Amino acid sequence: MTMFERILGRLVTKGTLTVRYADGRHFTVGQSTPGFPDLALRFRDRRVPLDIVLDPRLGMAEAWIDGRVTIEGGGIMEFVSMLRANNPWEQGKSISSNNIVTRGFKTTRQKLWRLNHRARSKANVAHHYDLSGALYALFLDRDRQYSCAYYPDADNDAAISLEQAQEDKKAHIAAKLHLKPGMKVLDIGCGWGGMALYLHRTCGVDVTGITLSEEQLKVARQRAQDAGVADHVRFELIDYRDMQGPFDRIVSVGMFEHVGTAHFRTFFNKCRDLLTPEGVMLVHTIGRVGGPGITDAFTQKYIFPGGYIPALSEMIRGSEDTRLMVTDVEVLRLHYGLTIREWYKRTMAHKAEIVALYDERFFRLWTFYLAGAATVFEHGGMVNFQVQYARDRRALPITRDYMVETEAALLGR
Repeated sequence: MTMFERILGRLVTKGTLTVRYADGRHFTVGQSTPGFPDLALRFRDRRVPLDIVLDPRLGMAEAWIDGRVTIEGGGIMEFVSMLRANNPWEQGKSISSNNIVTRGFKTTRQKLWRLNHRARSKANVAHHYDLSGALYALFLDRDRQYSCAYYPDADNDAAISLEQAQEDKKAHIAAKLHLKPGMKVLDIGCGWGGMALYLHRTCGVDVTGITLSEEQLKVARQRAQDAGVADHVRFELIDYRDMQGPFDRIVSVGMFEHVGTAHFRTFFNKCRDLLTPEGVMLVHTIGRVGGPGITDAFTQKYIFPGGYIPALSEMIRGSEDTRLMVTDVEVLRLHYGLTIREWYKRTMAHKAEIVALYDERFFRLWTFYLAGAATVFEHGGMVNFQVQYARDRRALPITRDYMVETEAALLGR
């Protein structure tokens, strides 16, 4: 067996995977297993297996994007899911922290990968979020929530639409903010404005949303204008570091991944300065459960340059000594996997429109991104963290009952 065949044989033991080489040879690994697919990879040229072995981080991804690999018996979601389900995070080995050389190398590598200087931040955001708004309209919910939805009944998730799950997410977050009419709220990383508009509509607060994406800004401002609430929901193209307060509340959903660990302390210090003495903040972010790491090569190159998914330890360490008190932490384990599966279904259903907007290569890249993202929440080391902070320990009720009651009221349940 070649090195490539031996590696694949170790990766796939449940379900079968047949590889058909460009010269007609083929081999099969794994065995048929209930719940696992039987797939075949067809390599269009002789270099594909060598490229995968030489660069495991990007070889398969780029061969797929370039159309040099096709999949039979399923699609890219089924293939990536098979690999991840065969090697779930929970069954991996514990990572030893005793090797000082390894730890030193890892620390240096992490610092190099996580820098996100102010001058680079806007370009990094534009790389992803300034894609055509028509693309996002094809696969997101009607409110364009490009972040983890919330499924309160995971056993019955098929009966919950993406639109309802995103509405549930907004209510879940609003309840944790403990809002009162007339409060001033800052939405850091406001996206297309959905959260800001929701908070004003349901809770009677004034919201300032900030973004570094010019495309998102245009849509958000138009939405506020169309709703007749532009006097109460304002949107600005500005870096959070340049904002002036004070605000009663701060909410940040899906933005913290772009801060960079070198700037965590700056972020939390600035947020504390922006809050009133009784202020409260809720940060919703993707998080890694295996400790600090680095951004994978595919995401760094093609999807979120400059992005980094924090470990909870890094997040908390970044806010320590800022006099912000952690008042609540929730870990959403499977919700984002369910969310991205819905995005993937909608992407596949709108293939023709997406290819017309861009091309076949972009469509393959986008489906690879969504497949990898969904399955890393289902079987890999990613979750979502919702971390609540307060400047004063007495700013919030001393039990979580208010969250449940407010959320139910917002949803009419």
